[in-house]
Amino acid sequence: MPKVNMIEMLQKAKREGYAVPLINIDNLEWLHAVMDTAQRLQSPIIIGTAPFQVEELGGMHTVVGMIDGLAKDKGYTIPYVIHLDHGDSYERCVAAIDAGFSSVMIDASSLPLEENIAVTKKVVAYAHAHNISVEAEIGHVGGDEFNGGKEVLYADFDECVRMVKETGVDCLTPALGSVHGDYKGEPKLGFDEMKAISEAVQIPLVLHGGSGIPDEQIRKCIERGTAKINVATENRRAYHIRLRELLAADPNCIDPMKTTWSARRAIEQIVESKILLFGSKNKA
Repeated sequence: MPKVNMIEMLQKAKREGYAVPLINIDNLEWLHAVMDTAQRLQSPIIIGTAPFQVEELGGMHTVVGMIDGLAKDKGYTIPYVIHLDHGDSYERCVAAIDAGFSSVMIDASSLPLEENIAVTKKVVAYAHAHNISVEAEIGHVGGDEFNGGKEVLYADFDECVRMVKETGVDCLTPALGSVHGDYKGEPKLGFDEMKAISEAVQIPLVLHGGSGIPDEQIRKCIERGTAKINVATENRRAYHIRLRELLAADPNCIDPMKTTWSARRAIEQIVESKILLFGSKNKA
């Protein structure tokens, strides 16, 4: 199946009561692991790259060429999305769309509400003219995969309703207690608020910071309208634990097929567990 945007993919997930994983990738090995696993389990999949990952991978066109090229060469039949995660400006989102991304997130959540709505509306207008889906954020998801320290700013119900009504955005991230990176203790998510927002806005919700949330809480999120769940930290941890084990077992090894490429098996295990937990197996 060709590359798609997230609109029908997430609407179907919300309607049928499952969530689609977004997996952030840091290199080609990870991409193989994610796509191979999704294909084997017949799950739709969203490949996410944040601006810093795009830069490290070589740029917008490199990311798109790598993902589309792999899909073509390996003959994947599952629907897949190339998503700009946490796009930080209108210009960045436009560049991603023009390069071939099929979905963008405009994260203007650090701006006052009026400015957030204004820039989101502008991104939606450009994206929808190119058949591209748009995700926006209200409140602020806390934490950071690498540095930590950002506080959660909880989403306001009325602001969520305004955002969706005034912008026509396709899915919404309401910050309700999840964080990027590691959790300090058990996550405390706003399930009642999540349900109320979902019922009011009638579009799929998105959960960032999906690593480290107990399975039962993940199921509650899905029951309350969450149709996309982002995962990054668990893959990074599993990959590097396995890589260290491989290098420790053979310190003189210089063959990447025995180290970095073998370590991707740890990511395959994480991705498989998320597809099964989120309920997206056989939903392609």
